[in-house]
Amino acid sequence: MTHDLTLPSGSHTAEGLAERALRDPHRPRFHFTSPGGWLNDPNGLSHWNGVYHLFYQYNPLAAAHHRIHWGHATSTDLVRWADEPVALVPGSDGPDRDGCWSGVLVDDGGVPTLVYSGRRGEHELPCVARGSADLRYWTKDPANPVITAPPEGVDVTAFRDHCVWREGKVWRQLIGSGVRGVGGTAFLYESDDLRAWRYVGPLLTGDASQNQGELDWTGTMWECVDLFRLGEDEEAGSTDVLVFSAWDEGTTHHPLYWTGRYQGDTFTPTGLHRLDYGGRYFYAPQSTRDEHGRRIMLGWLQEGRTDEANAQAGWCGVMSLPRVVTLATDGGLHQAPVSELTELRRERVEVAPGRLADPYTRLPAVRGDQLDIESTLRLAPGATARLVLRETPDGAERTVVEVGRAHDGTGGTLRLHRETSSLDPTVDTEPRYGELPLDPDGRVDLRVLVDHSALEIFANGRPLTARIYPTRPDEAVGVGIGADGDVALERFDAWQMTSAVTDGPRPLWP
Repeated sequence: MTHDLTLPSGSHTAEGLAERALRDPHRPRFHFTSPGGWLNDPNGLSHWNGVYHLFYQYNPLAAAHHRIHWGHATSTDLVRWADEPVALVPGSDGPDRDGCWSGVLVDDGGVPTLVYSGRRGEHELPCVARGSADLRYWTKDPANPVITAPPEGVDVTAFRDHCVWREGKVWRQLIGSGVRGVGGTAFLYESDDLRAWRYVGPLLTGDASQNQGELDWTGTMWECVDLFRLGEDEEAGSTDVLVFSAWDEGTTHHPLYWTGRYQGDTFTPTGLHRLDYGGRYFYAPQSTRDEHGRRIMLGWLQEGRTDEANAQAGWCGVMSLPRVVTLATDGGLHQAPVSELTELRRERVEVAPGRLADPYTRLPAVRGDQLDIESTLRLAPGATARLVLRETPDGAERTVVEVGRAHDGTGGTLRLHRETSSLDPTVDTEPRYGELPLDPDGRVDLRVLVDHSALEIFANGRPLTARIYPTRPDEAVGVGIGADGDVALERFDAWQMTSAVTDGPRPLWP
């Protein structure tokens, strides 16, 4: 992804970054964050010899997108992460002098190998690095960049980010790009050795003239393309999924995905879908198939406060909780947090089932800024249910999760109201929303995870991710429920979530 590559004037130096980050009340405690400084896209996500590896775009020098490194963390349970040595550092010269940008990890005959975008000036080109057996130390290939220019004769809007896989006897690669005046695209390449690449052609190209300004606009460039198949162990019914993040002239918009069929050198789409209703708050996702056969996905939770606030806090950027992605009954994707996250649950509070008769009832037994809430609701046609989070005692600051059913009963809507999430006028408080699939009985399975400023909502498998910044964080711990119309509360359980990170500042250079 692209940001201004110059540090803001008067920016803070690395001194005290980790210490300031630790003191920030908006810093999540069970989502992964870098030790300090800047974090963006997940990279090289993999399950290697029983260990999950998460690499990520990292600037250990400031909470700003500048001369990006590859941070590295490992986990055996997708819950608690250990910092590993920084994997890639921009060179003093060469193709990655101005940053080691997003890419992937592949197994090249037992040798861990990174394929990433090296940036020099305004150019981003594919580079390769080989790793030690434990994936802790990396050596860049002297032949970098392994592709020296975008496809000849094509006026591209950008050219970066990689999806690489083994197909038969050859390697294949998608590079995110866009054709100027046409739309975003994923260029397909082929190689025998990960070094010499043959251009095949565009796998699929979008139309930037369609739906501009809409929540499913495909943009002028596709960042962080990711191609995978779901249902591949079944005799029939498998679906190929092409994920990308819509970008336009330096602005990150939202993640989308095509469903369809990848065959030969083309992808034939059957539908375009929104990946997360939070838009840019779940951006540049990457996925891997773990050794248990699950498709695991993580994304980057961007900030919703000013650059100055990030600089003062000493950190910027959150990694989403790991998600399991499966096929939904309607042909789209169903997403849910990995089951391992329940290990962090502590005190449980249960709310008695029954009809929600009042527009709002505070739940004094449920309080906190680190919560995991599961609820099952049944909505009659025309009914609306709401869950209030991070509420101050006077109600001046509150965040509202709302699920509603259409009057004709055919479907519903998931909404997040952030208009009163913060009294700080500089933070983003725009609402977020999307379609909610409903069975004829109007059942909604709702899961909400609150982690200080990070909020992840899952309703019937549809996610909505966002950020919130109460100005009175110590007081903004109230929770409540309410309804308009006929709503039955069949289940409501809330758990306090313990922290997944160690106490004290973490080294910026592990």
